Amino acid sequence: MSNITHEIVEKNTGLLVVFIVIAISFATLVEIYPLLFDQNTPEQGGVNKPLPNMRPWTALELEGRDIYIREGCHVCHTQMIRPLRAEVERYGPYSRAAESTWDHPFLWGSKRTGPDLARVGGRYSDQWHIDHLINPRAVVPASVMPAYPWLAKNEVDGSRVQAKMRIFKDHFGLPYTESDIEAAPDQVQGATELDALVAYLQQLGIAMQGQR
Repeated sequence: MSNITHEIVEKNTGLLVVFIVIAISFATLVEIYPLLFDQNTPEQGGVNKPLPNMRPWTALELEGRDIYIREGCHVCHTQMIRPLRAEVERYGPYSRAAESTWDHPFLWGSKRTGPDLARVGGRYSDQWHIDHLINPRAVVPASVMPAYPWLAKNEVDGSRVQAKMRIFKDHFGLPYTESDIEAAPDQVQGATELDALVAYLQQLGIAMQGQR
């Protein structure tokens, strides 16, 4: 493109916007369109299939996920490790698309007031998480995270857990069996919301353990 053409485009705001939209749209199409049909990605089985060792959330973990969303944990914590050396060294293997196959809504997040949690499962003990959620500064003195002491007092409401599991099974492909769904209320009975949230956190990234 000649200098004269450049000058015309740069001085015409409307035309410049049109070219910017075209460039972004083309780049997006090039990046995303092939993945819709690629069944041989590093995620082992294609972007629309889970990792081989992934398992569906238990009833308690599923309730914990809802509490994680309700309390806005995803606002300050991401679940998306980018393929950058600094992130991989700090958090673990970078995130794969297949890890989020069953996530609806996605909890990737975009802001890190706190650390990324994509690989937090098994990194700390249950008691550490309990202490941290009740009083963050008791275990991390510099933490700016708010405390969630009421989670230890509130019991999990399991009245809708079966309906949730059926939705994830029928609409999002989670391999729940009828026996899984039937047993769900008993699995959450008597559990606190703190128990549920810790259970959810402890399974994050387990499917990727040992991989680099």
